[in-house]
Amino acid sequence: MMSTLAKGANAALMFILELGVYLAVGYWGFTLSPNWAIKLLLGIGGPVLFAVVWGVFGSPKAAIPLHGLARAALEIVWFGSGIAAAAAAGLVTTSVVFAVLFVVNAVLRIAWNQV
Repeated sequence: MMSTLAKGANAALMFILELGVYLAVGYWGFTLSPNWAIKLLLGIGGPVLFAVVWGVFGSPKAAIPLHGLARAALEIVWFGSGIAAAAAAGLVTTSVVFAVLFVVNAVLRIAWNQV
């Protein structure tokens, strides 16, 4: 019972981390420039681009699902980009917490075969 609850919590954390990437990239885009055209392009376009990449390669219903090392590389680059976007927007503490949660989540998903 406890194991099932922990695995469910880890899956929920994965979803929250995915949403965090979109928020971080959008926030970064809106803070990058005083020009509103650039703010809109990057603040909205960045998360849309990330959503397309995740939908095609990373989501449970991905059109081209990745496995093994390719999946690991996708997650490191995708979540790493979200972490970097938060840091670049000045959210350093947030990016450190995000990175720690991502590593813990990834290790537990591997250990519990949730990949």
